[in-house]
Order: sequence, then C-alpha cells, then structure tokens
Amino acid sequence: MHSNFIKQLLNLKGVKVTKISHGNSFVKIYIKTDPHEHTCPKCGSKTSRVHDYREQLIKDLPFQFKHTYLVLKKRRYACSCGKRFYESYDFLPRYHRITNRLAYFICQELAKLTSMTSVANTANVSISTVMRVFNCINYGTPSLPKVLCIDEFKGNAETGKYQCILVDGEKNKVLDIIPDRSQNQLVSYFKKIPRKERHSVKFFVCDMWQPYVDLARIFFPNAKIVIDKYHFIRQVTWAIENVRKRLQKTMPTNLRKYYKRSRKLILTRYHKLKDENKDAVDLMLLYNDDLRVAHKLKEWFYEICQSDKYSYQRTELVKWIENAENSGIPEFEKCAATYRRWLKEIKNAFKYGYTNGPTEGFNNKIKVLKRVSFGIKNFQRFRNRIIHCMN
Repeated sequence: MHSNFIKQLLNLKGVKVTKISHGNSFVKIYIKTDPHEHTCPKCGSKTSRVHDYREQLIKDLPFQFKHTYLVLKKRRYACSCGKRFYESYDFLPRYHRITNRLAYFICQELAKLTSMTSVANTANVSISTVMRVFNCINYGTPSLPKVLCIDEFKGNAETGKYQCILVDGEKNKVLDIIPDRSQNQLVSYFKKIPRKERHSVKFFVCDMWQPYVDLARIFFPNAKIVIDKYHFIRQVTWAIENVRKRLQKTMPTNLRKYYKRSRKLILTRYHKLKDENKDAVDLMLLYNDDLRVAHKLKEWFYEICQSDKYSYQRTELVKWIENAENSGIPEFEKCAATYRRWLKEIKNAFKYGYTNGPTEGFNNKIKVLKRVSFGIKNFQRFRNRIIHCMN
C-alpha cells in the first residue's frame, strides 16, 4: 500500500520505487520497470530476452528543495539478429539524462525574467544543458495584425546596437524582433511578407522617426500612420523646459536655484496644483514674459491632448500651432514646426487613440531581461527568449 502511494507521488507511468535515500542536498529514488516485449530497431522482430542490466542516474524535478536523482535500473535486450538495445521509456527520451518534465520545467522557468544561470542552478543542470533545451524552442514569423506597432530598443546583440520590436497594438502581444533598425534590414524583412498580408494592416504606430514613416508608406499603403502620443507630447515639455533653462542663465544665483527646484510646479497642470503652489507658479510667471507665454501654450496643448472630442482637438491643434509660430519664443517655434510637419499623423493619434504604450512596456521588460542576463549576444536566442518571456 505504501509503495503504491510513493509510486503515485512520483507520478511516472510503469515505474516501481524500490528504495529512497536522502542526503543533505539531494534525494535519490531507485526505480525499475517490469520487463515486456520490445521491437528490435534493426530487424523489427519482437524479443523479450534480457541481455544485461545497468544503473543510470537521471535528473528529475526538485523535491523538498533538494536536487532529485532517479536511479533507473535499465535492461538491455538481445535480439536473434545479434542486435543489443536498451528498453524505451515514456518519461525519458533516448540518450537523455534528464526527464521530460524537467525539460518542461526549464522552459517554464525561462518564461520568467531570470537568467539562464539561475534556471540551471534551480534545475540542477549545467548552463549548456539549459541552452540546448531552450534551443529546441523556436518562434516563426507571425502574421501581421490590424494594428502594427514598431519601436527600437538597445539590445547590443551580435547583429547591431539597436534591434526593432513589432507588437500587435490590439492584443498587446510581441510579434517579432528584427535584428537591426537600419532601413536595409527593415526593407528586407517586410519584403518577405506577402503583399496581401501587408495591405491588410490598417494602422501603423511608430515614433517620430522618418525611416519608419517612409517604410509604412511603401509597404503598408492602406494603413493610417499614427504617431505615438508620448513622442509628440514631450516636444512641448522639452520646449518649456528649455525656456526655463534659458531664463535661469540670466538670473541671480538665489533665483536660479529657486526656479530649478520648482521645475515640477511649472510642468504640472495648473488646475491640479494646490492653492499655495498656484501662488508660487503665478509669482514665477510674473518674472518673465517668455515663461508666461510658454506656460500658457503648455496648458493649452495639454488640454487639447486630454480632450475626448476629436473635432475640438483637430481645430484647436491648428490654432495652437499658429499661436506657437507667432509667439516669438524660439523653443516653441521649433516645436510648432515639428507639429506642422507631422500634423496628419498627430491628428490620427487623436482620432484613433492607438499608442505605443504596450511596446514601451515590453521594451522595459527587455531591459530587465538584459540586466539579469548580463547581456545576450546570440541574436536568435535573444529573439526567442524575448518572445517566450513576453507572451
């Protein structure tokens, strides 16, 4: 009865437990199987004649926070044709020294943001074994979605300093990793995708990098190009910050320190400030006309972005650009010129609401994966690991 419970606990089909020994850091479970007729791999005839026995040490899932070893008593059968061969097992692949479930456990652990060294220590195998197991996992090229998001991240893989990530903007799923962000690499990648599939993409979300837009116009003619909100909103943040920094250089030391330490008050929406902070902002804005106009333009633009009416956003954005162009503030004139150049794509961002937010989140996870792994040079393994972890 007790041996039957131990057999159920071990959960290996057709296995009998004969002995269990415990060490300080390991557990050894001695197992065997009943003899049965096998097919000769050479001639195909049936045989049940046992030639000899041997014990094989097999690594299994950790048990009670200890490394687990299965000591298997294996039989070698003899056929009438002269062939000698070992019996086969459901839980152990041929020529392997780890069980199927341990290999599956390694794959599950690699889906977490952890290093291969850590997985190897947990599973009681070498790092090369973890790599060999993971090399069996390979993700092919997926089909393109309705909403395609693209961005680059600093991967420092063997293929280049920067890699590109493709994300499904509706399902928030990583589609693929492209070896390099160069235009030649992107063109060669999208050329391999069938034209019908590329024409089915309805929205192309990217940042304000011209090669991405040129790529979208060539390969995705039916897609609306959408600029990520973060990348055009920060243009206004940069503009008012540059105005403040320019103003600080002309101030006495005590005022300069005050303006520097109060930068968050200037960047925060005015209606969200407490009364005492509003008074402080009003006092700072009285000091200089450029800063006062810049603050007004900043508040106006944030109001446009936070509105939920596209008709208001469309008309007000054009008015905002005209006012910024005529403001006489170089920083906002430059910002307005950028918006004028990307006006259609920014309007699409307001109208359709798609952003690169999920993509930026995946990029942050990739940074964590890089840091815990101390970098991954092999691009194919890096690509598969990213898709394996993120999805």
